[in-house]
Amino acid sequence: MKNEILTNRHDFLLLFEVTNGNPNGDPDAGNMPRIDPNTNKGIVTDVCLKRKIRNFVELFPPARESDTSNGFNILIKQGAVIETEQKPAIVAAKDSENAAQLEGNSPAEKAKNWLCREFYDVRTFGGVLSTGDDVMKGSAFGQVRGPVQFTFGQSFHPITPLEISITRCAVTKESDASKERTMGTKHIVPYALYVAKGYVSPSFAERTGFTKDDLDLLFQAITHMFEHDHSAARAEMIVRGIYDFEHIGTHTDATDEQQKIQNLREARLGCAHAHKLFEGIQVTLIDNKELPESFADYSVQNTWTADTLPKGIKLHLRHEQ
Repeated sequence: MKNEILTNRHDFLLLFEVTNGNPNGDPDAGNMPRIDPNTNKGIVTDVCLKRKIRNFVELFPPARESDTSNGFNILIKQGAVIETEQKPAIVAAKDSENAAQLEGNSPAEKAKNWLCREFYDVRTFGGVLSTGDDVMKGSAFGQVRGPVQFTFGQSFHPITPLEISITRCAVTKESDASKERTMGTKHIVPYALYVAKGYVSPSFAERTGFTKDDLDLLFQAITHMFEHDHSAARAEMIVRGIYDFEHIGTHTDATDEQQKIQNLREARLGCAHAHKLFEGIQVTLIDNKELPESFADYSVQNTWTADTLPKGIKLHLRHEQ
């Protein structure tokens, strides 16, 4: 059953591109595209990527099977107040009838489990919940570490952000009514291909109740996260590759009970280092180009085959072929 708790480790590589857009503005730099000052490579924060996933799940939540099954609400969203959102969890943890349905040895642990069950983003990414009521404040369960973690995205090559001046025929204030137009600016990256890395830990999945269904929803959200986030600043952003390395263990056909236990341990611990797996996905510029202008200027080679993949690893290509 796919609603089982995730037991296998996953490491995945995400490729995405931007054309004439601002993938992640820096509020400390006038909303200019984020950039590494040492290399001039573009940067997209992990928070930005998680925001896209949250938005997708909020727009397209799966049907909930029952009141006691996992829910798909989103805690961290526009206008949300964490202290207010967690109050039902406090009530459920203190109520003797409802608390009996929640796992945990203390009201704080029960409240944490309630929040993980109801909110997909808490169950997936974790969160800081130690606020408000004394049940959570100061508790060890007030900080939840989620099983899914992202690195910053970084462009493969340096970018040249452009500042585009724009005009508006309407004015904002009555005092400016005599003006014919007002001026403004937009910041864009002409083109860049970014890479980010993600990690899914079954150890933390057990603590938050993250299931195999939740993992499928995660990859569905990653695949479509830009398609429902179009704006003037992000009109052309596309996911170009999702390479998911699943650790399945080296004794998948074991019949001996001891070997089955060993295989479960390997799948949980991992059968190869993530960086070695990622190195098998090679991205280079073609035709000796120095400045990429489109995805066609790149060559993306998956050098792994069924024979060369480390034993105990299964590669899933989650993107469209």
